[in-house]
Amino acid sequence: MRPLTGGSGPHEGQPVAASGAKLGEAHGAIVLLHGRGGDAASMLGLADVIAGPRFAAFAPQAAEHTWYPLRFIEPPFRNEPYLSSALAAVRDLVDQLLASGMPGERIVLAGFSQGACLALEAASRQAGPLGAVLGFSGGLIGDDVSSAVRPQHPGLPVLLGCAERDPHIPAARVLETARVFEGLGAKVETRLYPGASHEIVADEIARAKRLLAAI
Repeated sequence: MRPLTGGSGPHEGQPVAASGAKLGEAHGAIVLLHGRGGDAASMLGLADVIAGPRFAAFAPQAAEHTWYPLRFIEPPFRNEPYLSSALAAVRDLVDQLLASGMPGERIVLAGFSQGACLALEAASRQAGPLGAVLGFSGGLIGDDVSSAVRPQHPGLPVLLGCAERDPHIPAARVLETARVFEGLGAKVETRLYPGASHEIVADEIARAKRLLAAI
């Protein structure tokens, strides 16, 4: 795979950090999306923990460390052209993995915070199959997510984990995201953690490891 994102717009040509197994030898592939202010390299450590050496891991870098400028619950047009560019970058990586021979059923999208929102939104729009979606502190993007037309995802494992009182991610949006994916046929696991902050907790890690082990 080439080490730059495709698509178009602000995120086109950004570097992609990689680790883990070589694609031709990998049991699966995981695409990890960092949060606002984060970076791609930091996400590879998460891949080491939840996926292990059998997976090929790819983490694209957002331009200026931000996938889109405003909150994820804003009307989508207010986050353009960054949002469309971010979605195109994720789609480009998935297409490259498919072209390499990796089955869609073995491709996982994962992200934290802003990256979790992007991973969930990208997965919900993906026409073909995926192996799993891991949304650590995130939800679907936009001011109205329930009425959007999305393809069906029968049996898709979706993990949603978030602090019960997260300062950035409303719990109501997490639950609404779960309902949307369930309506698409996905198998959703939702956990809201009392007392947690804006973080990935040990229970989420354990659940993510079990999901990936089943692929």
